[in-house]
Amino acid sequence: MKITKSQVQVLHALADEQLVDVQPKAGGMRGFVTLKMMTDEGIEGIGLTFVPAMGLSPLLPALKSAVDALCGLAEGQDPTDIEAVMQGLRQKTIGSGPGGILTLALAAVDMALWDIKGKAVNQSVCSLLGGYRKRVPAYASGALMRPMNLEQLAEIGPALVEKGFRQMKSQMGGEDTPAKEVMRMRTLREAVGEDIDIMCDINELWNVNQAIGIGRQVEEYHLFWLEDVVAHDDYQGMARVADALTTPLAAGEYVYGINPHRQLIENRSVDIVMIDLLRVGGITEWRKVAGMAEAFNLPVVSHLVPEIHIQLMGSIPNGLTVEYMPWTLKLFEETPKFVDGCLEVPDKPGLGLNFSQDAFKQYSA
Repeated sequence: MKITKSQVQVLHALADEQLVDVQPKAGGMRGFVTLKMMTDEGIEGIGLTFVPAMGLSPLLPALKSAVDALCGLAEGQDPTDIEAVMQGLRQKTIGSGPGGILTLALAAVDMALWDIKGKAVNQSVCSLLGGYRKRVPAYASGALMRPMNLEQLAEIGPALVEKGFRQMKSQMGGEDTPAKEVMRMRTLREAVGEDIDIMCDINELWNVNQAIGIGRQVEEYHLFWLEDVVAHDDYQGMARVADALTTPLAAGEYVYGINPHRQLIENRSVDIVMIDLLRVGGITEWRKVAGMAEAFNLPVVSHLVPEIHIQLMGSIPNGLTVEYMPWTLKLFEETPKFVDGCLEVPDKPGLGLNFSQDAFKQYSA
C-alpha cells in the first residue's frame, strides 16, 4: 500500500462548547485543519489538528501549509510503516522543530496513518495499541470556566451531574485574592456534594508560593487534581508544589514532544501526566509518553479531542480519565458514546470516525 495524495482543509467553526443548557453560550470562532489521506488501495485515513487556544489563531494558514508539506513528503510511502514515515518526516524537517507548528502538523499526519492501518487490518486503533478496555471514565471540561461567577458555578455543577458526569473541571487563577479563589472551590463542592470528582485548572497563572498557599487552603475540598499551577517549564517549581500538597498535581498539556514529559516525570513535578495529542506529535509519540509514565507508576490523562483520545486511553492500563471537551464534536458524523460517566471505544476499524459533510459545508474557510 502507498500514500497517493491528501486533502487538507481549514474549517472556521463557532466556538459552541455547551455541555448543559444553563451554561453561558460561548462567542467567537475556532479554527481547525482537517486531513484526508488517500492510498492506492482505496483506504482513506483522517487526521485533525489546530492551535490549542481560544479563538481563531492567525497562524492557522501556516499550520495548513505545514500539513500540506508533510503530506507531500509522505507520498509514495507505505502508510502502515508508521514509525518509519514519521521519523522520516522529522529528519526532513529537523530544522523547523522540535515544537510549535511542526509538531502540531505532524500530529495530523500520524493520526491519519493509524486510521489507515486500523482500517487495513479491520481493527480499531485501540485494539492495535493493546486493547485494554472498552470504556473509560470521562470528565466534563469547559463548562465551569474562570469568568463564571459563584452563582453560575452552583447552577452548572449540579446540571452536569444530572447529565451523568461524575467528574468535572473548574478553574482558579482569575481572582484578586486567595480567599476569593478558595470560595470558588467551596461553592462548587457544596453544590455537587462529596461524591463528585472536581479537578481545577490554573493555566499557569500562579507562582510557586501562590500555588502552595492557595493549594493548602483548598485541600479540605478534596480536589481530584490541581492542573498547571505554575509555568509549564518550571519543573523544579512544580516539584516544590507537588511535595508541599496532598492534592495531586497534573501537568503536560503545554509541552511539545516527549522529552519535556521526561523532565516532568524525572523531576517528580507531577503526580498525573497529562498528554496533549497535538502538542506531543500524534498517537505514536503519545503512546511513548504513556509508557514512560507507567514505568514511574504514574497515571495518564488526556487533553482535548476526546473522540480520538478514547482510542488511546482505552489501550493503556494507566489511563485515568478522558477530558470531555466539546470543541471538536461537531466535526464528526458520529462520536463515541457517553454512558454512565464514561466514553465507550467505538467498535469500528481505525479511529471509528468520519468527518461530517454538513460541517465541511458550513465551516469551510
